[in-house]
Amino acid sequence: MAAAEKIIEKGLKAALELSATRAWSDIPLADIAAKAKLTLSDFHGVAAREDLVEAMDAHFDKAMSAEGVPDETSARERLFDVIMLRFEAMEAYRAGIREITKFRESSLFHLVRLPNHRHASAAWALASAGLDNDAGAPASLKRIAIGIVIAQAERAWRKETSGDFALTMAALDKGLRRAEERLGQLRRLTGGRFATKPETEEANS
Repeated sequence: MAAAEKIIEKGLKAALELSATRAWSDIPLADIAAKAKLTLSDFHGVAAREDLVEAMDAHFDKAMSAEGVPDETSARERLFDVIMLRFEAMEAYRAGIREITKFRESSLFHLVRLPNHRHASAAWALASAGLDNDAGAPASLKRIAIGIVIAQAERAWRKETSGDFALTMAALDKGLRRAEERLGQLRRLTGGRFATKPETEEANS
């Protein structure tokens, strides 16, 4: 990992830990640096507070590929498994994530960038599940659909109180089933033109 990436990662983790007990708007970069056992100068030209907020989604996205591509189960099950890895990684930082997310959703600077983060999360979820191709539907449409699913599941995750992921798993399963149905409807409406040749041949066999 490059030096800048290490600083951002350490800074983000420190920011999340501090945000568990303090409002994000009250935390200066100097406190984050001290918590991360870095100097303030380490962050110069590398990351400001805003950059740490922007790095949060990508940091937890990496967890989706930590265990490799799941076994050859259904596409929905594979996506469920990899996306849940993301939420499991987030759990240790629940309070901090909730605080920074609340701030992000009130900040125009960060809010306008949120769709890009959702798109990137969806792209990596599909890649982690081995589904980042155009089979069944264009990858661009898959990313849109899965981005919505992840956003809905994350809202459920923020409401969890028992630690058993019941709300998160229910929302994720519902969202994936709905996305699957909608992409299936799209294929029927377009006469299956989005299907790849091997899938079409398999369906006709």
